[in-house]
Amino acid sequence: MTTITAKTNIMIPLSLTKGERVLGVVVPLTGTREPKASLQLLFDLVNDDMGAVNRIIIDKARSDVDLIPELARHLIDSGGKRLRPMLTIAASRMCGYEGEEHVRLAASVEFMHTATLLHDDVVDESDMRRGKKSARILWGNEASVLVGDFLLGQAFKMMVQVGSLEALRILSDAAAVIAEGEVMQLVASKDTETTEDEYLAVISAKTAALFSAAAEVGAVLGERPKAEQAALRSFGRNLGIAFQLVDDVLDYSGDQAQLGKSVGDDFREGKITLPVVLSYRRGDDTNRKFWRRTLQEGDIRDGDLEEAIRLVQEHGAIRDTVERARHYGSIAQDALAIFPETNYKAALLDAVAFSIERLH
Repeated sequence: MTTITAKTNIMIPLSLTKGERVLGVVVPLTGTREPKASLQLLFDLVNDDMGAVNRIIIDKARSDVDLIPELARHLIDSGGKRLRPMLTIAASRMCGYEGEEHVRLAASVEFMHTATLLHDDVVDESDMRRGKKSARILWGNEASVLVGDFLLGQAFKMMVQVGSLEALRILSDAAAVIAEGEVMQLVASKDTETTEDEYLAVISAKTAALFSAAAEVGAVLGERPKAEQAALRSFGRNLGIAFQLVDDVLDYSGDQAQLGKSVGDDFREGKITLPVVLSYRRGDDTNRKFWRRTLQEGDIRDGDLEEAIRLVQEHGAIRDTVERARHYGSIAQDALAIFPETNYKAALLDAVAFSIERLH
């Protein structure tokens, strides 16, 4: 898998019409192509549609209750790449959809994601989100939860307006699974005895479910056969798992620019992630005592983060978490094999490469 260093957090405005968009920006593919660790192709292809998504997001975040748009805009404007709605747009176009309802579904997906971030920060007692003070710090836990609920309500209103019962079923199922994942994580919180299988079950629900649904609804809009819907469901799920595993690694080896938060936040919040699971299992009694004191008991002292980083490195937990991320990334890429070679398929493959190679 090729590693390419590129600035991928800026969307370049295009003046092309929708009909000219692909031919004017992207060289048509011939044969197979190695995925690139950059989102630029995806940005270029979905740029016009994402402009429409952004306009819907701004419109639907409005309310006569002043606090709602103020808090919502704080998070919406905080610089996320909006990968999930881009998956919906790219998947629907790859599946031949030529209408406009994919834009509304993509906005729904982004509102679902934003709502989960607001709820996550309350549950995790997070102080920062994407390099800014979290909404709960600025407005309080109650406001964060209630505005998250407002955004979920707006998301479901837009799904109903699309008029696809199957798309509504997929996204509503995802909402329920995400909530289950949150509860699973809460139960496992600070539990150093968590197994790898248990942790994977948590992130499959909490993170991968929305990736999966975001991709699958593209095939539904395109009225593609069940096999293609299943392929995009698998693509999204495995991409989501790989994405989360890389986030786990970055918390112990990345930097604030990559994470949008401080390195070690997961450690300070007592989160049990895969590097911790592996390091705990592989360590000796002294190592396990360290993890229980810091994560389970919350007794974190000066120098403990550095010791945690040393332990996850010493026990190969970072290396093996990366390998697992690559494994799930490969499954995601293979899931797209049934689709013909198009620019949209190439962009989705690039999204997998980017999600993993942001480690470098």
